[in-house]
This record gives sequence, C-alpha cells and structure tokens, in this order.
Amino acid sequence: MHDKFYLVDCAEGTQLQLRKLKFKFQRINHIFISHLHGDHYLGLPGLISSMNLLGRTKELHLYGPPELKELIELNLKYSDTFLNFDLHIHPIQYDETKMIWENQALEIYSFPLKHRIKCAGFLFREKPKKLRIIREKILSQELGVSEIVALKRGEKVVREDGVELDPADYTLPPYPSRSYAYCSDTAYYERIIETIKDVDLLYHEATFLNQHKQRAKETFHSTAEQAAQIAKQANVGQLVLGHYSSRYKDIEKFRKEANAQFQNVTLAYDGLKVTL
Repeated sequence: MHDKFYLVDCAEGTQLQLRKLKFKFQRINHIFISHLHGDHYLGLPGLISSMNLLGRTKELHLYGPPELKELIELNLKYSDTFLNFDLHIHPIQYDETKMIWENQALEIYSFPLKHRIKCAGFLFREKPKKLRIIREKILSQELGVSEIVALKRGEKVVREDGVELDPADYTLPPYPSRSYAYCSDTAYYERIIETIKDVDLLYHEATFLNQHKQRAKETFHSTAEQAAQIAKQANVGQLVLGHYSSRYKDIEKFRKEANAQFQNVTLAYDGLKVTL
C-alpha cells in the first residue's frame, strides 16, 4: 500500500518464499505477529538476522504479543548478534480493537480473535482520499501548487483577479478507500463482524471442512463454512481462505463448502496476488 510493505505473520518458510518470489524483503518496515504458535512466528529470528547480514540500516518495527520482545532479545543475545539497525517491538493488546499504527494515508488496527492462546487479527484501512484533479483544466488555468492543494481538499479558490474557482469544476471524486482484514487462527467468532464489516478483502483461516466441525471447535479453528458465514454477515467484498489442515488433499472442497454461504471465494496458495 502506497509503496510501503507490511508482513503479517512469519512462518519458518517465509524467507524462502520471499526469495522465490524475488521480493526484496529489506523493503519491509513493519511486521505484525498474530500469536506465538510456531507456524506464525518462527521465521522471524532468521529474517531479522538476514536483514542484518545484508546490511540493513533503516529501522524495523514489530507488533505482536508482549512476550515477543523477550523471545527476540534472547535469540539475539545467545547468538551473539548485534543489529546494525534499530529494532522497535510494540506489544499489542488482546482484549479490544485498537489502532496500532497510522500515517497520512493508512490506519492499522489489531483486534481479538478466539484461539487456544492469545491471538489477534489485523485490519488495514485506508483513510478517505482527496479529490482527483482534472489535469487538463488545471493546466489551462496555470494554477499554483497551493491552489491545486486547496481544490483537492474541496475548497473554493479565489484568485488575485477575483475569479472564483469551484472544486466541482476542476476535480473528480476520490478513488475509493480500500480495506483488508486478516484473521489468522480462530474459532468461529461473531464478535469480529463489527470490526471487519464491509472490508474489501478478508483473509480468514479455514483449517477444517464441516465434516470435522467438532475437531475445529476443540482446537479453536474454523471450517470453510464458518469462515464464509463470517464473510457473509460482515458483508465483505472478497474472501480468501487458507491454513488448511494437511489431512485434506483436495482443497477445492473448501471453496465448494464456502460457496454455499458466500460466492466470492479465493483459495490461498504460496505466491497468490490479490489486487483491490
């Protein structure tokens, strides 16, 4: 988003996959860890180490459970590793929805999920965008930068000769603000619906099919049908399913089960790209 890159969770194979995809992981400045089960964070120490060995100097921000700080610092201590960049570790809360980062264009929230240990989801939401300038009209008027900025804010501009410029004549409506919610390990949990309502894209775990619904309940995971029910009730634009149990050899069954509740379903796989 906006030429900034965010990594959500960091499993053991994350660094390998980033290399396969030819992604320059030094461009990542913010990493969000949902919880401390190994398949969601054990790749983090190796990634930090590689960033350091490859000459990183710009700061890195981590967001996750309070215990994450101790885990990372112990790893650095006992491997006798000294970072050449500032590492900022921000503990997140697990009992409420809370903004954990923002800039001029984007807000990022954490929100509680329902899992065997403390686990958070993450919501990325663009702030309202400015009006779009009609370039041809701007050029014809030879407007200054301050006048263009004012028009983009929706303000009328009065020029030195007394001519008044109405933003409606020089601008187009702003592009829609996009939103994405990530729900990692969680049982079916209706409390998240209000937080993720109307997002453009929802990633929701679907570890099991409905035939193993009882097992999902026991392990605090979701079925494909339950993920689709959340997507439907939250009125999301698109649902991406992932985190399938290895017991299933045909993951198309997840799409079929989810489609009974919600139509716009994509199955996650390594290297999947989704454009909003």
